[in-house]
Amino acid sequence: MNPVLDAHADIPTAPLDTPDVWRGSDLAGRSDWQYVFTPADVAELLAAVAHAGDKPMPDWAREDVPLPTLAPRIAGWVAELDRGRGFILLRGFPVADYSEETCAKVYWALGRHMGRAISQNTDGDLIGHIRDTGADPSAYGVRLYKTRAEQDFHTDAADMIGLFCLKTARSGGVSRIVSSPTIYNRLLVERPDLAPVLFEPFPFDTQGQHKPGDRPWFDLPLCRYADGRLRTFFVPWYIRESQQHAEAPRLTRAQEEAVAFIERTANDPDLYLDMDFRPGDIQFLKNAAVLHKRTAYEDWDEPARKRHLLRLWLVEPRFSAGDEFLRRGVAAAG
Repeated sequence: MNPVLDAHADIPTAPLDTPDVWRGSDLAGRSDWQYVFTPADVAELLAAVAHAGDKPMPDWAREDVPLPTLAPRIAGWVAELDRGRGFILLRGFPVADYSEETCAKVYWALGRHMGRAISQNTDGDLIGHIRDTGADPSAYGVRLYKTRAEQDFHTDAADMIGLFCLKTARSGGVSRIVSSPTIYNRLLVERPDLAPVLFEPFPFDTQGQHKPGDRPWFDLPLCRYADGRLRTFFVPWYIRESQQHAEAPRLTRAQEEAVAFIERTANDPDLYLDMDFRPGDIQFLKNAAVLHKRTAYEDWDEPARKRHLLRLWLVEPRFSAGDEFLRRGVAAAG
């Protein structure tokens, strides 16, 4: 399950100056990173779903869900994710007017025009359901998205990560994002000695999401630099939990300091941007350029009102910042 690691990767020593370097405080009052669906957009998405008929969603090709007007705009969104700022928020799909099944199909159709969905867990889920299952967030192997607990800044796998908000919590559950190249620039100023460390292999625990006989951890650098872009993969609790395996490489002091620096810097209010999801919002992030976080939340008592988001992990061969190892997703069991 381990990727081929490049021991001679380029390490930027000058501040990065690419569109994915941004500060949340500069963007919070702007709306150019948002797009509001028009009634015509909604009608086109619903017509695309109807066109697919009874064909199973995993088998849909783009031509099964034609989006003649939206397709060029979607291509622009993918380009913005890939070579631009690295995130976008789509607003205003009227989820209250349609069933969960219809909303999922609309989301799948949109995602199919952006890329190909990959498995998110050993169950082979292509659409993840983000909601509290009552699981203990401190228990090993429990994915935090299945709880109400805070998820600190991290990345997922795949090229693009999508979240579609169907229902919001009673309070909390804020989506918080931060630019990983911006964090790297600060590290160059405050701790330049740690820059090379980010390009060394780190051990990551698999959380039990590995095939029988495979190692319960994998090795991957936190950062790579290619095609003029910094690429980051970061799940700090997976790194720490790798240390429970005696065979996994021990974290060095410098590696521990690098992880702590990223966590501390990501949580600087000047750097991060909050997105207070509303029902009908769809967020897409570039995994390699944006760390994301969810604050803890209090949910509604009524089951029908509980917080519920749908998640997609998308890969797209034309996406210049793809990582072939992460593009595999999580292999389904069996």
